[in-house]
Amino acid sequence: MAAAQPCCQSLLGLVSSTLEVPSSAVCLHGEDTSQGREREFVKTMDEEQDGEYDVLGQEGEEEEDEEEKVPLKQEEEQVLVPCPLTEEILKEGLSLLCKTGNGLAHAYVKFEAKKKHLTDISLLQRYIHLRYVDLSENKLRDLSPLSSLTHLLWLKVDGNLLTSACMQELPYLQIISLAHNRIKDIEGITHPRLANLSLKGNKIKTALGLSQGQLFSLHILELRGNKLESTAGLNLPKLKNLYLAQNAISSLEGLEGLGQLTTLHLRENQLETLDGFCSSMKCLQYLNLRSNGISSLQEVAKLQVLPMLRALVLLDNPCSDEADYRVEVLVLLPHLERLDKEFFEEDERAEANKIRQKRQEEEQEMEESADSDVTE
Repeated sequence: MAAAQPCCQSLLGLVSSTLEVPSSAVCLHGEDTSQGREREFVKTMDEEQDGEYDVLGQEGEEEEDEEEKVPLKQEEEQVLVPCPLTEEILKEGLSLLCKTGNGLAHAYVKFEAKKKHLTDISLLQRYIHLRYVDLSENKLRDLSPLSSLTHLLWLKVDGNLLTSACMQELPYLQIISLAHNRIKDIEGITHPRLANLSLKGNKIKTALGLSQGQLFSLHILELRGNKLESTAGLNLPKLKNLYLAQNAISSLEGLEGLGQLTTLHLRENQLETLDGFCSSMKCLQYLNLRSNGISSLQEVAKLQVLPMLRALVLLDNPCSDEADYRVEVLVLLPHLERLDKEFFEEDERAEANKIRQKRQEEEQEMEESADSDVTE
């Protein structure tokens, strides 16, 4: 097979500013259509990823809010029948022919082998110029053969038997999906250009092993449907979207480092208080706290430290059953634009302003009265 060098533009619209490719990753111009084919593939990937992660817009937020729970996979301890990757399967899965850097040859840069019962992918070691690899729904326990794919940009290995996310560092890898495996920790993820990481539906209990100092470009982290009990360890300064729904989180810790975070999903956890939010989270706009155990609206007052918060979800918390729930939340958070699925109406905003002003006046009178008593 002919050798190839990367020839890719961006992979993902949400993080296009962070996507980089090797300096040799520029296809030569000419009549050859390989560059156009790769651009078409990348565009399709952009659209798929935007559809999954567009939670900053209204529609994206609601779709995420209504999504189905991550299914609990039943472990089947079984003796695996060896099923190595073969030349025949490889031939069927290769696609996306691109021109090499010198313009004298072509090579395939995409490989897909889903639902093939694969247990061994050693054969892939020879195909060092692959950039897009999908090995979902197999029976893989070892990804070490991928270490030779130093031009890899996009990797999907959902629904395998992996117990660790640890891989040798790949310098250009930007998107990884390891969803629905048996991963118990997140140590050993060190790819410097990684922008999008999905680990949903695993068995991760803590994020403390995350290599914070090496994940310089991580913008999207999906940890939905794991066993996290705390947010400690998620100190990722470039992170923008964080998905932690369907865990067992009861305490919020280490959030002060999330200075660029815009979206935080904490639906279906075990939060009873909202301690842990801080003013350094100056970019947070959307916060989903649906189906937790928040019983008092006074906890909502702790969100006043978030200067950019505009959309909040509190459905299915005990506090959402309180009288005048919507107006009381708006009294506490006057800059909020939307609560649950509805924007605030002008009459709600006017009523909240009146109540807030009246309470401020009462507090001022009480302070003056207290000062007067002390003077006397």
